[in-house]
Amino acid sequence: MWQLFIQWLEQLQFPCMFEKHMGISCPGCGFQSALIELLKGNILDSIQIYPALLPILTTLILFFVRLKRDTKLIASIVKISFYLSLFLIICNYLKNVILN
Repeated sequence: MWQLFIQWLEQLQFPCMFEKHMGISCPGCGFQSALIELLKGNILDSIQIYPALLPILTTLILFFVRLKRDTKLIASIVKISFYLSLFLIICNYLKNVILN
């Protein structure tokens, strides 16, 4: 069942419209592939494809936890996770633009 879901996701991948029209990758390029690799259990491959995926997922999960249980600690962790995600997205984008 899980393999069928992963195969379905692989077939459903959308092409990057930004890259198609502008000729360069966007800051989100690689997110879908990294998510699929993560679901397959290939954590290192996922990080290599899109380093910001795990911090983004952490931010989203903690954001929803914060909606249920609002504490200063959770709010601080969400903020740190958000800024880490943003930093990794920018670094990965610059790396892709410079090296490609």
